[in-house]
Amino acid sequence: MKRIVLFLVTNVAVILVLSIVLRVLGVDRFIAAEGLNVGMLVVFSAVVGFTGSFISLLMSKSMAKWSTGAQVIDTPQSGEEQWLVGAVRRLSEKAGIAMPEVAVYEGAPNAFATGAFRNSSLVAVSTGLLQSMTKEEVEAVLAHEVAHVANGDMVTLTLIQGVVNTFVVFFARVVGYVVDRAIFKTERGTGPGYIITVIVCQIVFGILASIVVAWFSRQREFRADAGAAAFMGTPRPMVAALQRLGGIEPGELPKAFQSSGISDRPGFMALFSTHPPIEARIAALESRG
Repeated sequence: MKRIVLFLVTNVAVILVLSIVLRVLGVDRFIAAEGLNVGMLVVFSAVVGFTGSFISLLMSKSMAKWSTGAQVIDTPQSGEEQWLVGAVRRLSEKAGIAMPEVAVYEGAPNAFATGAFRNSSLVAVSTGLLQSMTKEEVEAVLAHEVAHVANGDMVTLTLIQGVVNTFVVFFARVVGYVVDRAIFKTERGTGPGYIITVIVCQIVFGILASIVVAWFSRQREFRADAGAAAFMGTPRPMVAALQRLGGIEPGELPKAFQSSGISDRPGFMALFSTHPPIEARIAALESRG
């Protein structure tokens, strides 16, 4: 799970910083100086929206290591580490990707994969997961994470995030412009009503946009489960791993990395959950035969 807190937080932070910088440079004021310039606003929104998501993507591997304390296995020091690295190597060869970095971090049962590129990725598992599962189940979890990398899920998630960011930035400024003109009666340029409205709308629209990102994240979990079944030659190990995860408390991951974990807490609002219910994932795997 730890992968989506940092991705989202970094993304939001970059957008806010870019918005402030462009505001200071006068770009925001120029767009609305003599009336809303829709064409310029679309370009502005896309630049801000996609820059935030791509910077988050490029920082994802470093941020994941930092946030979880994951230690990359450069030279295996034990039989367990040798087996872990060997399993990831076998799976990555099946997936047709370069060998990812393999890391272990202290924590309750969980795992994640991240990285900006398919051939420069990181697969990490927690000590809790290694201790609570059989080797076959651990390998199935590793296969699930390798499938994420092979499917290019982080890049696709970045593109989806960039699109929704663009809509958030665009509509926040449209609403800000209308409110500034209609309620605050600003006749030229932009006034405080515009600034306040844009900030509030970016927060509100950003929360709504996260529903779209969460929906996509849930779909990619089903695809990664199917990929794990294909790499393992049978869905049985992945089903067993999910059943075991269903009976234990999944480890917390930082919010920006939440969507990249192997499992997630059900959550109070299903629309914002980055992972489908474990029962639904097991049913989808069992339907494959």
